[in-house]
Amino acid sequence: MDNKTYRSPVREKGFVGLGDYAAIGEGRSVALIAPDGSIDWWCAPNLDSPPLFDRILDAQIGGFFQIEPVGEYQVQRHYREDSNVLETCYKTDSGSVRLTESLNSSLAGRLPWSELARRIEGLDGSVELKLHLRLGTMAETRSPWLADTQQGTVFHIGDLMAMLKSSDDVTMTHFSDEAISGRLTTSPGSQSLIALLASEKEPLAVPSLAAINDRIETSHIAWRDWVHHLSYDGKYPLHVKRSALALKFLWYSPTGALAAAATTSLPEGLGGEKNYDYRYAWVRDACLIIKAFVYLGALEDCKAAFSWLTRTIIRHGVKLRACYTLEGDIVPEERYLPLSGYCNSQPVRVGNNARDQVQLSMYGDMLATAQLFIEAGHVLDIATSRMLGELANCCADSWRQKDSGIWELPDEQHYTHSKMACWLALDRAVAMADGKHIEPTWVARWRRERDRIRDWIEEFCWSDKKQAYLFYVGSEDRLDASLALVHHYGNTVNPQRMLSTYQAIRHELGHDSAMLYRYSNVEEEESTFVACSFWLAEALAAMGETGQAEQAMEEILECLCNRGNVETFNEMFDVRTGSWRGNLPQGLSHLALICAAQALSHPKQTEDANAEGT
Repeated sequence: MDNKTYRSPVREKGFVGLGDYAAIGEGRSVALIAPDGSIDWWCAPNLDSPPLFDRILDAQIGGFFQIEPVGEYQVQRHYREDSNVLETCYKTDSGSVRLTESLNSSLAGRLPWSELARRIEGLDGSVELKLHLRLGTMAETRSPWLADTQQGTVFHIGDLMAMLKSSDDVTMTHFSDEAISGRLTTSPGSQSLIALLASEKEPLAVPSLAAINDRIETSHIAWRDWVHHLSYDGKYPLHVKRSALALKFLWYSPTGALAAAATTSLPEGLGGEKNYDYRYAWVRDACLIIKAFVYLGALEDCKAAFSWLTRTIIRHGVKLRACYTLEGDIVPEERYLPLSGYCNSQPVRVGNNARDQVQLSMYGDMLATAQLFIEAGHVLDIATSRMLGELANCCADSWRQKDSGIWELPDEQHYTHSKMACWLALDRAVAMADGKHIEPTWVARWRRERDRIRDWIEEFCWSDKKQAYLFYVGSEDRLDASLALVHHYGNTVNPQRMLSTYQAIRHELGHDSAMLYRYSNVEEEESTFVACSFWLAEALAAMGETGQAEQAMEEILECLCNRGNVETFNEMFDVRTGSWRGNLPQGLSHLALICAAQALSHPKQTEDANAEGT
């Protein structure tokens, strides 16, 4: 990827743009780094732990860990090729320096402690750098305190222990319970290391600086090895690999769960209330990420994620919840933290009340993913096979209900996307039963119910006036971009109507551009939804409209990838201001890019997959 260049970053009221963050991770947690060298977000040791650094949510009291040149400078940064190790170059009037950052792992997997490594190398001249670490207070619920040990000073923040280690050339100028400050001056060829170690409710290992430094390269080798074993051979390979690496940030290695994003409460619109906690595993998002992993040939990740999903559903029952914790438990009810929020956008949430919603489209997500898993050459176990049959029966019983839809709206309706997803669920159940992958006892019922859903959709969800499938029954002329996800339905049932719907969506939700809002009348509250834009490109390719799909894909990539972002995508992009919005790294955004690239690379395979089993 090309280097992304910034002039001296300026914080507005303590905040930087959401699109300016880069991420590092190790399969358990994710840290977000601003161009000015400040780690403004890190939940340690786990993705859903209370944050150790949270300046991204409160510029005044939030914790952060910053290494920054003194005075004016320019920034150029990029990920190493095929890696999630980040390199940032600072250039000043007196010289230049490279900062290499990694959340370290080993070739055998993640470490049993958290190890955040920051290597500083002098390139030419000399550069004076300042270090400042302000420990977080877990939203004013803990007061950090330090204790001297034989191995060095340890910080205690609730159940978390942390230690800052640095090479001898780093001079500490301030050391207190809550903060550390220091200075460092580079010279040509100099190399220094600053690292933060952390553990929770267990002893803290204290490796040598040399071992930590070596593990930066070990982590890089591990990332490259993972990428080099992918089997994707289609178009847009650099973008696909970068999105694949972004999805790996969200793969929680202790269980195989897939988080929707690594952050909470980053606003979909500044000053609005759409600020949600996405550090959990949504059935929908997990299924779609698994689909992307299948296309990438990432067998280990695909199997681990699918097994976690099936195990969690079996544990809690086939009346699916929208989301679960990364350990497979029930997501906590929403509560609000006493933080100001990003750019004063309130509220700041922990937990997610979507856990209690009815979302019928999950049946389609789950059964379509199972079918794709089988088509990729994998074999279902008996417990999973039985569970899938129970899901199909539950779908057949429940599809007539109103629900909250894919967008988790408080207004329960007969959402068209939900009905089409139920059709897809039963269509895939029939295919798996015919292929002897799941018990065929109820297959005749699934066929009849599938056809009833089709007839119901064609009678109640289509608008002759609009020449499009509507957002929901009775919504008059409102449209929904998520219908791009169910192009399988259109390919099989009524291609003309589906293509007409997609033209209407592009015209009205994209204002004749490829960047789409989620549904009608929402653009005053939020920005364009990145995943929807890629979904439409995928759908057009899958339905044979290759020219339109390629044009849309190029337009989306031009919009998103040429504005200083290192391709760590948020949930939304404001086309009016060029600003990013919402939580990050956002799984839906990255998986949608991969699926669109796959559809454009192999349209015949996509068409065959759509038609199979119907």
